[in-house]
Amino acid sequence: MTNNEASNTLPPKTCSIERLVTMPEDVKKVIEGKKTATRRNGRYADVGEIMELEDKKFKVERVYSQSLGELTDEHAHQEGYTSVEEYKQSILSYHPGMPWLPQMRVWVHEFSAVNE
Repeated sequence: MTNNEASNTLPPKTCSIERLVTMPEDVKKVIEGKKTATRRNGRYADVGEIMELEDKKFKVERVYSQSLGELTDEHAHQEGYTSVEEYKQSILSYHPGMPWLPQMRVWVHEFSAVNE
């Protein structure tokens, strides 16, 4: 972790929270509680923001920067995968031709279900 999170100074968002989780397979994993984080190349949400998926609400708990080289199997589990390699292959299948560079930084958005 780097750390913009530590200093609480996050850069402006580059996209809206509605675009944070859009792939049907990922939406299903979030609703089932199997996916509790999403990594994106930009910042899509602020801490405390609410994401709605199929009429269910999820609160963004943490937002921080991370390099791909820092990913562990535990991080892959947050994404709904069994290993970093499985997560990597999934991401590369969505983005043909994209290199997987250990130094590449992504924004991690961790969230949890809001019980109403």
